[in-house]
Amino acid sequence: MLKIGLTGGIGSGKTTVASVFSSFGIPVYNSDIRAKWVMHNNTELIVSIKNLLGENAYLNGELNKVYISEKIFNSKDLLQQMNALVHPKVAEDFKLWCLENSKASFVIKESAILIESQAYKSIDKIIVVNAPLAIRIKRVALRDNITEDAIQARINNQISENERNKFADYIIHNNSQDSLILQVKEIISELKRIAV
Repeated sequence: MLKIGLTGGIGSGKTTVASVFSSFGIPVYNSDIRAKWVMHNNTELIVSIKNLLGENAYLNGELNKVYISEKIFNSKDLLQQMNALVHPKVAEDFKLWCLENSKASFVIKESAILIESQAYKSIDKIIVVNAPLAIRIKRVALRDNITEDAIQARINNQISENERNKFADYIIHNNSQDSLILQVKEIISELKRIAV
């Protein structure tokens, strides 16, 4: 089984691309969703997060996302420490998920920080989704209802598009000109050929 990483900057449309892969029957692991699940269900991790960020990291047993975002997106050091706690647990979860999907010739691991987290090292091929910056900012503002400054802070905490593209085996252009479905179909055809 090939493990294919799917990544891109905030607002690039990774989740939309992932849903296109999924619509073709390809198993997709969403790292963000699974990380949240792990952060709610792994007792050892919950204790570590509270030790790092304080008791306010959880409210009534729920992840306090606003509090956590404000803390980690304004401090590269805290962000790195948080990632060092969460990523190994997500990596374990991904391994188990791969076993559950072992009949597939390839699977997709969607992750915003595939490269930054070093998770790409356990991946066979990497797909990068690119979109113009103005479109990305507009999408995130609508989706998360946050200010342009807050979006820019998140963008600044990610590697640049050019840096990310250096790791890409495939690049998907998520703009208004190129068809996502056609780009995904081409990649699926190629991956099915090499996964045999």
